[in-house]
Amino acid sequence: MKALTSTLVTINFILISQFCISQQTTQDPWKQDQLYAPADLAATINDKDAKQPVIYSIGPSAYIKGSIDIGDTKEKANLDKLKEQVKKLPKNTEIVIYCGCCPFEHCPNIRPAFELLAKMKFTNYKLLNLEHNIKIDWLNKGYPRN
Repeated sequence: MKALTSTLVTINFILISQFCISQQTTQDPWKQDQLYAPADLAATINDKDAKQPVIYSIGPSAYIKGSIDIGDTKEKANLDKLKEQVKKLPKNTEIVIYCGCCPFEHCPNIRPAFELLAKMKFTNYKLLNLEHNIKIDWLNKGYPRN
């Protein structure tokens, strides 16, 4: 009985380890240089002389000043809405997307939208680096809002 328990514990440990390793090796579709710091975007929005990026809210609400509300892009209808919005833009347009519902590893909206922009061959798109959520990383800092 003791040997069986030990074997089961070992098998369980191996399975859990394999799951954790597979989760850690899954790469995000964005590169580090495709993350836009909130302070930098706020400064750009506040600079009336700066060329403004096109900002899309791909989550629950468009809080950021000038952002266009698409809705949760985990839903196909909203992902299609984003596709319709961006297809008329030049491929080198500076595009910033954000959700802000939760940290990236839990967000169901950012990956579909980011992958869509890549598939559509845009060359200057970024993800707003909201490490926690829109409240902590944008609203609480007093950054520009709609």
